[in-house]
Amino acid sequence: MIRNTLSASVLAALFLAAPAFADEATIGRPIEAGSLHEGHLDMVVYYVPAERDLLEVTATFAPKTGGDPQRVVMGLADGDSVAFSMPGHRGPLYAFSRSGEKVTVSSETGMRADANAPIRLADGSLRAAGLASAGPM
Repeated sequence: MIRNTLSASVLAALFLAAPAFADEATIGRPIEAGSLHEGHLDMVVYYVPAERDLLEVTATFAPKTGGDPQRVVMGLADGDSVAFSMPGHRGPLYAFSRSGEKVTVSSETGMRADANAPIRLADGSLRAAGLASAGPM
């Protein structure tokens, strides 16, 4: 009886400790890579320092069933964040955020990005979400 109660308690604690995002990776140094494997896409992401204190973040998405990979390159200033879905894939929503020298990438299923939704910049201003470049490799 105690064993069953303990097992049920441990199992419940594991489920309650699960993060809200289905998958997450934090990158703390240039060229250090992280990966996400949510939905029908696998993604590998890394960053390198760029001009004007930006970090140039590169994410490569590859369909698990084969097909051409797509690469997204964006510059993130400290405090920036952006979220989007990949064209042709109905989820997940990928979110990228920067805090200091750390870039956190997460994915959540069941949500869609609004291409017209603004993002908040480090200086507090808003601008339309946009990517530096996106497309086939």
